[in-house]
Amino acid sequence: MRKQIEEIAAKILMIGAAVVVAGMVVLILGTVLWRGLPALSWEMISQTPSGGYYLGKGGGILNAIVGSLSVAGGATLLSLGLALPVALSLNVYFKTHSRLAGCVRGSLDVLWGVPSIVYGAFGFAFMLWLGLRASLLGGIITVALMILPIMIRAMDEVIHMVPHEMLEASDALGATRWEGAWKVILRQALPGLASAALIAFGRGIGDAASVLFTAGFSDRIPMSLADPAATLPLAIFFQLGTPFPEVQQRGYAAALILTAIVLTASALARLVSHRAGRFVIR
Repeated sequence: MRKQIEEIAAKILMIGAAVVVAGMVVLILGTVLWRGLPALSWEMISQTPSGGYYLGKGGGILNAIVGSLSVAGGATLLSLGLALPVALSLNVYFKTHSRLAGCVRGSLDVLWGVPSIVYGAFGFAFMLWLGLRASLLGGIITVALMILPIMIRAMDEVIHMVPHEMLEASDALGATRWEGAWKVILRQALPGLASAALIAFGRGIGDAASVLFTAGFSDRIPMSLADPAATLPLAIFFQLGTPFPEVQQRGYAAALILTAIVLTASALARLVSHRAGRFVIR
């Protein structure tokens, strides 16, 4: 009888948690749609701000859309080039439960929990030391540093799930550790690695604090890495901070665009994971 009561209570808690999470998602999406959809227009997506846009005049936020995609995309590529070798090394070249691997994972967990504004302050100080000004390059570097621990830990968990016997089998066939890592382990972990990269992209494109002092803000589309770049989170912040109701409504429309990009990245992660899953040995 006691076990049945515990099982029923656990089931109720799980269902309740699922309902709360689903309800929060519906509430957030509903609020953004309700307040942002009326202000959304092709002009807003396809044009850069004209003079006085944040005072209620014409134009759009194309500069912020391009800037966000450039910052998050560049940061994801930069982090991917650093995260993948580290994750493979933790699982192939080091013993999984060695003291060194444990220290690296513990450090990554600490870095994962560091607030994004701290990364922004560090990136700003680093840029001053290098003599750089607020630019697209500064935003890419700062966001890459912020999402790097997330990507490494996600990839580490994905690679750790690949059976270690496959690496031992490749060793028995005469393959080197490098060949086993890149031709066996990487191939098996490909769906999860793609999902980890796209999740990190979604994390990077939605952050405002890390790019506040590093990427700057401009009404123009950045044409080089040295140009300042506007981002959607900052555009939303500036629009919602104005006293003009029509500009505030545009802020919700910009939030709707950002939400759509994040949802697209999430759906793309699932699609890539499903397509790449045909290479995985079940």
